[in-house]
Amino acid sequence: MKYLNLHSWEVSPGEAIQLQKELKKKISLKKSFNNVKIVAGADVSYYKNKMIAGIVILKFPQLEIIEKKSSVSSVNFPYISGLLTFREGPSLLEAFKKIKTTPDVILFDGQGIAHPRRMGIAAHLGLFLGKPTIGCAKSRLSGKYTSVGEEKGNYALLKESEEVLGAVLRTRKRVKPIFVSPGHKIDLPNSIEIVLKCTVKYRLPLPVREAHIFVNQIRNDLAVRINKNG
Repeated sequence: MKYLNLHSWEVSPGEAIQLQKELKKKISLKKSFNNVKIVAGADVSYYKNKMIAGIVILKFPQLEIIEKKSSVSSVNFPYISGLLTFREGPSLLEAFKKIKTTPDVILFDGQGIAHPRRMGIAAHLGLFLGKPTIGCAKSRLSGKYTSVGEEKGNYALLKESEEVLGAVLRTRKRVKPIFVSPGHKIDLPNSIEIVLKCTVKYRLPLPVREAHIFVNQIRNDLAVRINKNG
């Protein structure tokens, strides 16, 4: 899968913030597709100074896995809240480069525009990949919301003042909601619809859950090899 090279990843935290402010102007929150036949889930895991990025490709709406690719790299950027993409983005793009089946929509374990500068990992990498992207986060980074109904599909808008950043979405009855926000080339209603159609038995949508399982398997194998070799 090809992607754009929009900027260097070798930047300081201050330069990273400036890049986010500039890139924000390029984000589109309009639906850019008709039919969704292929979806992807993306996640990252860590072991010591190594970062494991994984992409899982699934048929939609069947949610059958058809491809998996990964990338293992060294961690080259510090953990700073709001700058996650500068830490994980390069490794994820290396994994996407190996993908042969181009997805119609990509779901990330992280934020879309529900971010202090509207540039979470789903928004940022959506610009690189030129594809519709959705952020599916387990916790809130920006915005406020009211209570959410207990039934699957209930949600409350995540807002900052009057600006809608996303939705706090109940994906399973009486289970903690997740934070869904559009990344790029998609609107909030379609983001919610796709996430719900991708949610089967668990709290997280299946593409993200499968990506999480995939990278953790690789991390565990990596840990065994490193410990075996001393």
